[in-house]
Amino acid sequence: MRAIVVREHGGPEVLEIRELPAPVAQDGDVLVRVRAFGRNHADTYMRSGAWPFGIPVLGIEAAGTVEHDPSGRLEPGAAVVAIVGGMARDRNGSYAELVSVRASNLVPVQSSLDWPELAAIPEAYATAWTALFGNVALKAGETVLVRGATSTVGQAAVNLAADAGARVIATTRTSEREQLLRELGADEVLIDDGALAERVRDVHPDGVDAALELVGNSVLRDTLKAVRPKGRVCFIGFLGGLAPIEGFDPLMDLPSGVQLTTFASAFVLGDTYFPTADVPLQEIIEKAARGVFAAKPARVFRFEEIVQAHRLLDSGKAGGKLVVEVS
Repeated sequence: MRAIVVREHGGPEVLEIRELPAPVAQDGDVLVRVRAFGRNHADTYMRSGAWPFGIPVLGIEAAGTVEHDPSGRLEPGAAVVAIVGGMARDRNGSYAELVSVRASNLVPVQSSLDWPELAAIPEAYATAWTALFGNVALKAGETVLVRGATSTVGQAAVNLAADAGARVIATTRTSEREQLLRELGADEVLIDDGALAERVRDVHPDGVDAALELVGNSVLRDTLKAVRPKGRVCFIGFLGGLAPIEGFDPLMDLPSGVQLTTFASAFVLGDTYFPTADVPLQEIIEKAARGVFAAKPARVFRFEEIVQAHRLLDSGKAGGKLVVEVS
């Protein structure tokens, strides 16, 4: 089979297409023929060596069809989406024509969406849904701050929170993205200059009920100050870089009563505490097909254009989800 391989850690140019032996689905796995896969920031971290797992084939999500299910539960040809479950960490990932996926991380789906549209949904929406309704237990009528809202997970979070009846404050670094965020469902849009807490408190003096932190360590202290006592923050991204928080002191930097959690989907989604079955992916896909969620890919690349896809995401100018179609 054809696969895209990382020949060494580095920039996009280290990716190349090679012929590899087809994977074999072991007990508890399902072999999937990949029709399209999404491009994620985790791919960059793994490719560059920032997350040094050393797996040659990247890719933590895919849309495709069942090639073989050793358990007999899924028929060959059934449409499925696959999310993480060790892909690109302890086994080759979805940058290939075939991938073996843990059955716990595979979801059968029915949809009128084409493969690239379907592939744009799983990782972003599963991450945003779990963070919003699992970690911070967002409820209708509450106010949530989505910091880093123009990222793919951020856009999904705005969609999901607004659809659930929450009031959404979305942030972006440029006013050019304000209209996009309002169309996704944001009630307020703030231009992020690194210091938002005071502006949030000007409109919401008691603080917001919840926040999703996608910018990361560089602004976490500020985000915590925007949340009310006994409010909730979920840390799910590093858009502002992977450098740790210098001198972070939980007693001084974490406001009393504010709950801070993390959700690292690439590591835990599909395990006992974060089962994939909890995420209503079929419902999300149906809403995307009806246009309730703006989940279409910003751009679709050919398999042979993987280097260009990585360069565009690395540039910070993707504008949305990038998807690669496997012909």
